[in-house]
Amino acid sequence: MSDIQKLTGLIKKFCEERNWKQFHNTKDLAISLNLEAAEVLEHFQWKSEEEVREYLKTHKEHVGEELSDVLYWILLMSDDLGIDIADAFEKKMKKNEEKYPVEKAKNRHNKYNELAKDHESKKEKE
Repeated sequence: MSDIQKLTGLIKKFCEERNWKQFHNTKDLAISLNLEAAEVLEHFQWKSEEEVREYLKTHKEHVGEELSDVLYWILLMSDDLGIDIADAFEKKMKKNEEKYPVEKAKNRHNKYNELAKDHESKKEKE
């Protein structure tokens, strides 16, 4: 059993014990995921990189809890939709590798559709 299956099992057991499945329609799962992601953002809003580093010295556990809440909803929603999230993740990473090849993307923050243009412009200048 994978770690993801174990975590999903914990979530499902937790929900079953509380009879919460009845409330878990797809729309509300997506909303809950988004709300929890926003709670992660609250920790970093209005802070510089230096302030974030300082903040995490005393709030890292709480940020971890918020990230765990996001993971909770991802795992619950993917299970509910019948999506093998580990498989979907691996496939998405392969697509990302194609969209962001090292020779074009290394040390660059451009979106994939801009990388090709920038790469060609750079080659023309050489």
